[in-house]
Amino acid sequence: MGSGSWSTDVYAAAASYRRRTGRSAFHYSDSVRHSSQRGDWKAHPDLDPHSVGTRESRDSDEHPTSLAIGVLFDVTGSMGQVPRTLQTKLPELLGLLIRKGYVDGPQILFGAIGDATCDRVPLQIGQFESDNRMDDHLGNIFIEGGGGGQKTESYELALYFMARHTSIDCYDKRGKRGYLFVIGDELPYRRVKRREIASVIGDDLGEDIPVERIVAELQRMYEVYYILPQGASYAGDTEVLAAWRGLLRQNVIELDDLDAVCETIALTIGLAEDAIDLDEGLEHLRETDTDAPVGAVGKALAAYAHDRAAVVVSDGLPGLDDDPKGITRL
Repeated sequence: MGSGSWSTDVYAAAASYRRRTGRSAFHYSDSVRHSSQRGDWKAHPDLDPHSVGTRESRDSDEHPTSLAIGVLFDVTGSMGQVPRTLQTKLPELLGLLIRKGYVDGPQILFGAIGDATCDRVPLQIGQFESDNRMDDHLGNIFIEGGGGGQKTESYELALYFMARHTSIDCYDKRGKRGYLFVIGDELPYRRVKRREIASVIGDDLGEDIPVERIVAELQRMYEVYYILPQGASYAGDTEVLAAWRGLLRQNVIELDDLDAVCETIALTIGLAEDAIDLDEGLEHLRETDTDAPVGAVGKALAAYAHDRAAVVVSDGLPGLDDDPKGITRL
């Protein structure tokens, strides 16, 4: 729910303990694989989306202006390395967001996406957290590594959950959208299927929902981004990129270096918040770490930063689409 504050010291102590004991940061995933048959695989109870009600990002005395940030990633096939990369880079992500003042009160939710047509665990969703519990949720992700091999995964189930099963004070109280990042390399299915929603989430839908409709519903509450990293099976795939650009327009980011995903997320938020320009953000990376992937992040965000600078215009001009924030964009 977002109470408490992130501590790099606590994170480092937990990492040190794991090294001493030989325990992986993803102990739950490792233990499930070693102790059970595939038919018994299931999500950790804290991340099982079935019948959970609502994941909440709430203001508090500690964080009176909370900001909801969701990070959902494909864990099928070649994408299985993403959560491990995120886990090792959490301090960089939180450091940029908090120490550099990009946002106040970030509350981060992690989740994982599979394929409901063939995987045992097609969706996992954590809770919005401000403190080191976000690391716990990330570490409880089950990395199934499945997928159907047909260039399609169940991203639409995750989008549905975030649209209809989250409640965020930044939007509900202040009309400010949260941020949602989807990291993957394949297409969503064209429809949110009522049968899969009933099985995975527990909702009873009257009919299937076109993916375009659920994205539009989600975008009322979140700024939604799709990141396609290099090294994934369909990196650079024109069909995948075109499909996501059709849904999210300029909010599709190609990333040359998977290790740069946390820094890319942080600078994207900084740019969207008008807290930095791209040059300032890249300089912050250099200050934080001399080995920071500055080139990869700069290349990934150059077009996005240019588009943001170019498309903000005065309200009311003809031929423009209204942005839910009240800003009119091309």
